[in-house]
Amino acid sequence: MELYDPSVIRAIRNKYGFQFSRSLGQNFLTDKGVIDGIVDGAEIGPEDLVIEIGPGIGVLTCAAAEKAGRVVAIEIDERLIRILADTLAGYDNIRVINENVVKMDLASLISEEAGVKYKHVKIIGNLPYYITTTILMKLLESHLPVESITVMMQKEVAERIKEPPGSRVYGALSVAVQYYCEVSVVEEVPREVFLPAPKVDSTVLRLDMRPEPPVSLLDEAMFFRCVRAGFGQRRKTLLNSLTGAGFSKDAIRACLEKAGIDPRQRAETLSLQNFAAIANGFVTGENG
Repeated sequence: MELYDPSVIRAIRNKYGFQFSRSLGQNFLTDKGVIDGIVDGAEIGPEDLVIEIGPGIGVLTCAAAEKAGRVVAIEIDERLIRILADTLAGYDNIRVINENVVKMDLASLISEEAGVKYKHVKIIGNLPYYITTTILMKLLESHLPVESITVMMQKEVAERIKEPPGSRVYGALSVAVQYYCEVSVVEEVPREVFLPAPKVDSTVLRLDMRPEPPVSLLDEAMFFRCVRAGFGQRRKTLLNSLTGAGFSKDAIRACLEKAGIDPRQRAETLSLQNFAAIANGFVTGENG
């Protein structure tokens, strides 16, 4: 049974009386090439524990299970659990969990599942467009023992993630992902290969977790405090937007001068190194 075949998807829908949920962003892949591209892009092998977010009816889950040591699929929609029990019945290396990934203790799950048996932990998935940023930030801020995250997302979000400073779409998400990961494009995915077809195209990104941060920080929390403040009012100059971090304009002027940054600049022009210099300046200013 080829789960990616549109006729098979329709047959499953009819058998179980399943209706796609727009609120959960359910769009199922119908292209084997894209599915294989995700698995190959993630470089899944027999020594890997794979965590899949949003398995749907199990299309990507099956492909991953063919190569992985173990796959744990996390599905929020309770209606799909019975379907997955059917579509994944032929595999003994898959576990399905009916949970909201944003609310889960993923570190404990990985510790429980990986043990000493699997050398690598990799995350894959076709992320719901409406909650992509929330899921990504949950994964990154949890500091999980994960080697890579290979996920499909709305093309517009992928562009925001990988763009350098100075770009119109460069923002807080760009800084956060580039701080934690090295970003590469696995494949571009047209809207026509989904059922139902979404209104936008998609991109698969691979995010390889950095062993060390790309910048030296005195306080990581201060770094992200400055990033959020800077982009929280991105049309304002740094002198004005950084007041959102809780500092006076005099303190901001002094910090920016020390960092060699024009207070008239905007956050979108700053590199990770620039934000690090600002954050470190505030830390030394507070402590000095």
